Amino acid sequence: MCEPFVSVLIPVRNEQRYIERCLESLAAQDYPPRRFEVIVIDGQSTDATQPLIARFASGSPLNLRLLQNPRRKPAFALNIGLAEARGEIVVRVDGHADVAPDFLSSSVAALERTGADCVGGVIESQGETYTGRAIALAMSSRFGVGGASFRVGGEGPVDTVAFGAYRRDVFRRIGNFAEDIDKGEDDEFNYRLLDAGGTIMLAPSIRARYSVRGSIAGLWHQYAGYGRAKPEVLRRHPSQARPRQLIPPAFVGAIGIAALAACAGKARPLRALATVYAIAIAGASVATAAKHGWRYLPMLPAAFACLHIGYGSGFIAGAIGLFAGANGARASTSEDAQRMSPD
Repeated sequence: MCEPFVSVLIPVRNEQRYIERCLESLAAQDYPPRRFEVIVIDGQSTDATQPLIARFASGSPLNLRLLQNPRRKPAFALNIGLAEARGEIVVRVDGHADVAPDFLSSSVAALERTGADCVGGVIESQGETYTGRAIALAMSSRFGVGGASFRVGGEGPVDTVAFGAYRRDVFRRIGNFAEDIDKGEDDEFNYRLLDAGGTIMLAPSIRARYSVRGSIAGLWHQYAGYGRAKPEVLRRHPSQARPRQLIPPAFVGAIGIAALAACAGKARPLRALATVYAIAIAGASVATAAKHGWRYLPMLPAAFACLHIGYGSGFIAGAIGLFAGANGARASTSEDAQRMSPD
């Protein structure tokens, strides 16, 4: 029996530090080389990403194509790739990632074994600097990212995965990636699949590694972006809301209210919240450092706080923008109706 043809889509922009490692991991797959293709879609990189891809393609037997994404954002890149992909199975991989030699074969086997519409594995976070390694530990912790199974481990039905392998008919049934959502296109697509009655399975046999941001500022920017996208995703798919998605914005909101109360002379709520959070973050940092190395203890509190507060702040900003946009649309509709009504 012939293995299904697989298309691997890699949206990138300015990935010169990681793209060669990503492509090397795909070139080393145990899946039959003639049964998969790799499509890299570049969002107008300003570094050496494109020359590195071209050089790799010239010296590798990998079935590799480079496409251009003039609109830069990942959702546009994925849809450009989908239009060109020939695979019966479509896999999304990030330029920041490198995958195990059996990544594709394990993904195909899991789809066949489970009958699911999409499968994915647990992502191992890795850092290349001291700060990056501390961030990776925080991102692999339940205290850091809640119960996100693809980061902390698990098996069975889930609400979303990273680097998912999809049956091609999924895109015919529910459409492509939402181009009006930035940094939340994966979750929105997966939630749309679940709302349509589809299934997503987490399979530990599917292994990949993800290179995390190397600085606290970079992590903040990343997670604030994730948080900013989430309110619109949940507005479209309210049945997929989970407590772990709402706890960080609730905490940030509580801190904001307590800070306002402190300005009015009532500092006790703010002190209580800060004390409880400090104890929690210290306990999680000590537990993580005891397991993975005490040298990371000084950086772990900042990494944990960045995950929580960055995401929570972004979520609140996204919710405010969503609310303001909805009010603006209603006001515009009302004004239009008044202009069209007879005197």
